[in-house]
Amino acid sequence: MKLEDFGYNDKLEKFRVENNLKDFEVGRVVSEHKERYIVKTEKGELEAEITGNLRFSSNTREDFPAVGDWVALTQYDSGFSLIHKVLPRSSMISRQNVGQAGEKQIIATNIDYALIVQAADRDFNINRLERYLTICNSSKVSPIIVLTKIDLIDEHRLSEILEKIKARINNVPIIAISNKSQDGYEKIKTIIEKAKTYCMLGSSGVGKSTLLNRLSGKTIMQINTISQSTNKGRHVTTHRQLVILENGGILIDNPGMREVGIADSTGGLEITFDRIFRLSQNCKFKDCTHTNEIGCAVLEALEKGEIEKASYENYLKMEREKTHFESTIAEKRKKDKAFGKRLKDYKKDRNKKNY
Repeated sequence: MKLEDFGYNDKLEKFRVENNLKDFEVGRVVSEHKERYIVKTEKGELEAEITGNLRFSSNTREDFPAVGDWVALTQYDSGFSLIHKVLPRSSMISRQNVGQAGEKQIIATNIDYALIVQAADRDFNINRLERYLTICNSSKVSPIIVLTKIDLIDEHRLSEILEKIKARINNVPIIAISNKSQDGYEKIKTIIEKAKTYCMLGSSGVGKSTLLNRLSGKTIMQINTISQSTNKGRHVTTHRQLVILENGGILIDNPGMREVGIADSTGGLEITFDRIFRLSQNCKFKDCTHTNEIGCAVLEALEKGEIEKASYENYLKMEREKTHFESTIAEKRKKDKAFGKRLKDYKKDRNKKNY
């Protein structure tokens, strides 16, 4: 297969030439296992690690390669290779790193479309849908909602779910599918374009692995069952991986996510909650928090039933998360700056004493 089949384009090639990377091989990261990478190149798949220089020049984990990245690397006779450079990303989907305050976890990079997968029978949660949408919107990735397991509910319940989504979410395609009857699969296949990259987002047990197997035309992922005791899906996918589909589309599968922390919603919240942001332009105060202010257009619309209370409350919750995350990052940068100054002063004093 050619690099173009994996999504390589003229913009990446231009960067490669302008940055004197022509002597390096180019490949795309298809999986990651604790800082060891599998990179797909025109010659095949290579196992790779990053160079020491790349490791020590990286400011955060965001500077390390991730699934979906294009990298410049050197291959050695043993089949092993070293990654020297991560090429510019067109997009990056990330969330708050669980257990690491003020840090992001990269979900995937260079994504064109995100398939937000929810099971219609028990996993459906519109608040979580809005979270995934916010992540996509802040990453400039086009979202597509995929409702799975519709054979486990009746038509009336399906209609209710679809109407609920349309009442709160605008201009996002919705595809309802059944793994049993395969209803909806022809529709989802029509949106998969050759050399475009798609990423699946969703909880465990919603049918992502089944969807991947059906779209790829072969059994790539093991299929597991829902735990009857907890009513939650069991983790089948344990790591991110990139797969080339039957029609040439590129799909990145992800482990199920139970926590979807908002990491950087610059513009993301505005797009997801566009009604609230449009209304906020008419608030009396520019710094209105939309909680208790007099003359708040958002609260007035809430009282009139023009916006749903559940959506309003979900917006406030994510806005608080965003503010807290941004303040945590600012605090970390302040501490790093202070530490750097102390280190610089220490070196200066030591040099003076040597003289």
